[in-house]
Amino acid sequence: MVEMLTFVQGPIDANNYLLIDKETNDAILIDCSSPDDDYINEIKKLGVNLKKILLTHGHFDHILGCNRFHEEFGSEIYVSQEDKEQISYAPQMTMMLGGVQIPEVTSVNNIVKDGDTFGIGDIELTAISTPGHTKGGMCYLANDGKLFSGDTLFKRSVGRTDFVGGSFEQIQNSVKEKLFKLPDETVVYCGHGPETTIGYEKQYNEIL
Repeated sequence: MVEMLTFVQGPIDANNYLLIDKETNDAILIDCSSPDDDYINEIKKLGVNLKKILLTHGHFDHILGCNRFHEEFGSEIYVSQEDKEQISYAPQMTMMLGGVQIPEVTSVNNIVKDGDTFGIGDIELTAISTPGHTKGGMCYLANDGKLFSGDTLFKRSVGRTDFVGGSFEQIQNSVKEKLFKLPDETVVYCGHGPETTIGYEKQYNEIL
């Protein structure tokens, strides 16, 4: 049995999703938005073995906790090759948006590619390349009907494309030609805001 916990973290309230195999206590975290002690301690109290952190993309509000989590848990951290470069821009991006200066994120050293799979208990996560919000955006589809969409797909909306590396044409293709091909009952866990379903978004999303 795999349990999912949601942590809303970081300066822009990003959703971080922790998947825990209740038999082994191994865990995978999807996105890592804060280095705060309170967040670290919440994870430690669970007693999990945080094996991997899967990043949906390289924007600062999804990666701010990576260095600290790598130090505390020794987790392997994965991002697409395209967004490895995006991560290097994180300190400049926070300053441009009026945020505090952050150190260089040096802990993300593993590359995820379209079609890669990650196992946690009886759950298998498959990486789906969904460029548009960034060049190397990734969603993660679980075999139990969950989709972790990062900032590609939101309830009734999609991720903004006006930052460096963004493309409206690409995100439109990613959503319509990849995500909207999934079963309607697929539950979408977004990078910000509430969950939704593919069926709902096929009716009401602004991308239409």
